[in-house]
Amino acid sequence: MKKLNVVLMIGSAPDALRARTWDLCAFTSCVVINNAWQITEAWDYLVYPEDFPAERMPQAALLAQQKCITAAEFVPEQNRFGGFVYAGGTMSYTAGYWALGALQPDVIAYLGCDMVYPKVDGQGSHFYGQGQADPLRPDITLQSLEAKSVRFMALAQSQQCAVVNLSELSESRLLFPRVPFERFALTSDQPDFLAAQAGSLKTKAVAEALQAEADLGYMVASGRYWEVADQLDKDKLAAIDSLWLTAWAPKQL
Repeated sequence: MKKLNVVLMIGSAPDALRARTWDLCAFTSCVVINNAWQITEAWDYLVYPEDFPAERMPQAALLAQQKCITAAEFVPEQNRFGGFVYAGGTMSYTAGYWALGALQPDVIAYLGCDMVYPKVDGQGSHFYGQGQADPLRPDITLQSLEAKSVRFMALAQSQQCAVVNLSELSESRLLFPRVPFERFALTSDQPDFLAAQAGSLKTKAVAEALQAEADLGYMVASGRYWEVADQLDKDKLAAIDSLWLTAWAPKQL
């Protein structure tokens, strides 16, 4: 059996700390978002935005296999998949689309990217303490985080890539199918995530959503969509989100 190219995507939710105890040999590469490089030294790619504070970057020399991914790399990849306006302008999706295009994986497995921020006594919103809930900021591209997750699965499916969520939280804004980490620890007989994902996506609805995006024509090649936000129609984007939500009819993996 061909060894799958499996990308682990780690965000900053407290749940992401589980990766510290994992044997990451089950994954071909590990992509960390923003501060998540602090969780494990076994990361390969650090994806961060232009406004990420320099003092939060790794201060020690990077290991030979490690590489930082900036807007110079992720904006072109994002544009290949329709651009930031339709994909959702938050790093969980930006890093995902970069990985989808640049790494050409068979599976992308998310951890710590649920984009929920429960107020629990003694626990911060992020693994490092209290952080800014970037996906929840007022932003015309983030009206439905759930719809953006369906879009990502559909675009991944078109690239023959499955997307799953390793989270153990009770709630998630990601609609990716939940899969326990132990299923990736297997050395053989990897489940066919791609076929299961295909069975959950409604082909006609996906086509309708993509056509609606094309008809609207919101492409900001620079990636700086906020500079032209006043030219974007909130209601038309919300209607496209609704189309994406109708495209997902989940089945058990």
